[in-house]
Amino acid sequence: MNSATSLNLKQLIAMQYQASAMAVRRKYIRAAMSGAHVSKLRGRGMEFDEVRLYQPGDDVGSIDWKVTARKGKTHVKLYREERERPVLIALDYRKAMFFATQGALKSVVATKIAALLAWHGVQHGDRLGGLLFADDEHVEIKPMRGRKGVLSFLHHCTHAKAWQKTQSQAVDLLSMEKVTRRLRHVAKHGSLIYILSDFRGLSQQAIADLSQLARHNDVVLISVLDALEKSFPASGAYPVFDGQHYFTVHANPAFQQRMQAQYQAHQQQLNDLQKQYGLFHFQVGTHEDVANVVRERLWTR
Repeated sequence: MNSATSLNLKQLIAMQYQASAMAVRRKYIRAAMSGAHVSKLRGRGMEFDEVRLYQPGDDVGSIDWKVTARKGKTHVKLYREERERPVLIALDYRKAMFFATQGALKSVVATKIAALLAWHGVQHGDRLGGLLFADDEHVEIKPMRGRKGVLSFLHHCTHAKAWQKTQSQAVDLLSMEKVTRRLRHVAKHGSLIYILSDFRGLSQQAIADLSQLARHNDVVLISVLDALEKSFPASGAYPVFDGQHYFTVHANPAFQQRMQAQYQAHQQQLNDLQKQYGLFHFQVGTHEDVANVVRERLWTR
């Protein structure tokens, strides 16, 4: 089995030891909250506990109007802090992710990163859930605690239809806005959301959805890119693998300019998201060491 073009469950389970060796602090989340999660926007989620009579100094916004109307006296809702934080990992298995000229397929790199995030999360008491999206398949994994949650997520990753060599060639590329719309529906407020993708088809509606997600959650965008996408050569013939076939790309100056302009515009979109809406974004190349990249760009200063 070629580890650059495919994965198995045993490989992903073994990555728990790499996650254990990493720094426990998460680079982008820094604030005055205590505990394993320290968020620039919000900490752990809050869970409803009970209703009691209103007392002077209580937040008016916490008044339970239904109970107040029923009992004739003002009552407020009380909440307690959740011990776990929901973590949702959205993983792109669209056809464009089965591509590479160097290193491993973008889909392989993304899955390895997802495995590291999953194991790191469970070590911090998170409840892990997932969303796998492909052109002809959509899988949602409900958040679960502990090792069982990670194993369920990794099992779905390795058994996704997208890895099958017989997958349809005629399907339309799934738009990002369908994914972001679904994330808005399934993500519980206060979640930590990781999206691993090349972010092709990032429409204005998808950007609006991401900005809404960032209002109530911490959102991390991880772009997985091949070196050819980032720096297209002006001349030469280059072997390319799309997950099923090998072929050759012939470069010329005009094509290079078009590719470079597309890349720069795409990155500007993602950078603007980070600046305007507080999302965190970083890139990973298909040729890079996954564990080192995650350690350096996400969890350490």
